[in-house]
Amino acid sequence: MNIQISNTSEKPIYQQLTDQISAQILKGELESGYCLPPIRQAALELRVSVITVKKAWEELERNGLIYTVTGKGCFVAAFTADEMRRIRNEMILKQMKNDTMYYKSFGLTLDEVIELVKSIYES
Repeated sequence: MNIQISNTSEKPIYQQLTDQISAQILKGELESGYCLPPIRQAALELRVSVITVKKAWEELERNGLIYTVTGKGCFVAAFTADEMRRIRNEMILKQMKNDTMYYKSFGLTLDEVIELVKSIYES
């Protein structure tokens, strides 16, 4: 598990954790059955609060990406390729909806947004 925390990001740290672990699970980097580090250990290694890690693990579990076995830890859930695609697409669409509303608040047209996304994607 490889996590990079940015203290200067506008995104809350728990969301950075959730997003990065979700992406690693959905790309297959963290396989089914992989045991996430205990909350206290992850907090210590990442130099963040236990509450922050606990919130991230809870969100991952709410999203169905991990499950908890009492006394044993949190594990990556098993998915078929179709389930992984569906979950990934749901997460991406949710983010895109938020982003689109943000762009619209600046008065950007669809063509302007597409051009900006293209330039970022290609760089």
